[in-house]
Amino acid sequence: MENLKAGSDVLFILLGAIMVLAMHSGFAFLELGTVRKKSQVNALVKILCDFAVSTVAYFFIGFALAYGVNFMAGAGQLAEKSGYELVKFFFLLTFAAAVPAIVSGGIAERAKFNPQLAATFLLVGFVYPFFEGIAWNDNYGVQAWLEANAGAKFHDFAGSIVVHAVGGWLGLMAVLMLGARRGRYTKEGGISAHPPSSIPFLALGAWILSVGWFGFNVMSAQTIDKISGLVAVNSLMAMSGGIIAALIAGRNDPGFVHNGPLAGLVAICAGSDIMHPVGALATGAVAGGLFVFMFTVTQNRWKIDDVLGVWPLHGLCGAWGGIAAGIFGLKSMGGLGGVTFLAQLAGTLLGIGVAIVGGLLVYGSLRQTVGIRLDPEEEFQGSDLSIHKIGATPDREANW
Repeated sequence: MENLKAGSDVLFILLGAIMVLAMHSGFAFLELGTVRKKSQVNALVKILCDFAVSTVAYFFIGFALAYGVNFMAGAGQLAEKSGYELVKFFFLLTFAAAVPAIVSGGIAERAKFNPQLAATFLLVGFVYPFFEGIAWNDNYGVQAWLEANAGAKFHDFAGSIVVHAVGGWLGLMAVLMLGARRGRYTKEGGISAHPPSSIPFLALGAWILSVGWFGFNVMSAQTIDKISGLVAVNSLMAMSGGIIAALIAGRNDPGFVHNGPLAGLVAICAGSDIMHPVGALATGAVAGGLFVFMFTVTQNRWKIDDVLGVWPLHGLCGAWGGIAAGIFGLKSMGGLGGVTFLAQLAGTLLGIGVAIVGGLLVYGSLRQTVGIRLDPEEEFQGSDLSIHKIGATPDREANW
């Protein structure tokens, strides 16, 4: 019976890992559809290589830093309990690798390739697992302190803060250090439109992410006996709320509409296991409206060229999700309780702080040593030809 339980848990979390792995193709297609045609190949290659580098960094450094577990033992020991610890690593790796995938969307079209891979290694090996261990493994006594002083531990069931807010604020640091794409803003204060190169690919990426997100959230239970239908329905309600709010606030803009479900799903991660579905709907709706408003402000008023809007989508909607869990997760709001607003606010601010400091250190040091931005000629030519020596489609068909 114990072997059956272990095998069931392995299958359960393995399916979750596969679903979240598939989400990385969603990140790739979302970026491909949003960037200009001359940077489409780079979007695909960058996300794939980021995942490979993340795997190495998390296997040898990150997972041990977060959970105190390393895999430098015999295969027989690793295979105990049907290899549950190994597939748990696989599942949590797909979360860790989402951080550079998030950052990638903000710095698209003008970032150097190899320095970004180095940044990925540092972020996944050191910065991300530092806060992951605090939130999910009670490292450094922070959770115990919050429980004693704020009435509860910081609750982030599936990563609104640990993954999304951290990734979004890291992305903002990288975007600010890179600067805007050349020609995006004029000296006179004007804005040059850089429309998405492919709405169908953008939509495909959003759909893949939305479907995979149910593995991201539901499988965060990590064992089959802790699975909850509440998480699935709350994710569904938040996704729907995000779509409707983005549709209204974005005035039918397809880019906003397809980012709406992502905003809602980012926000519901933290409290998906404790909220009432109506609270989840409200959380997603606020996130959808927040994304549209802050994306517009960031691009047009503040002149911050965050290409995919990773700071408003992940950084701000993720932060809202962490705080929302401390509102709609309360028993008085129909939730299951076990959270306090103060603990959620403190944990959210701590995650943002770690991301800001980590982003400044990683991208600041890389900028000073090897540089992180393509030179003007390479950027004008496009990252596809400058880095990969091939475009997404040939300029003309060969005539044989």
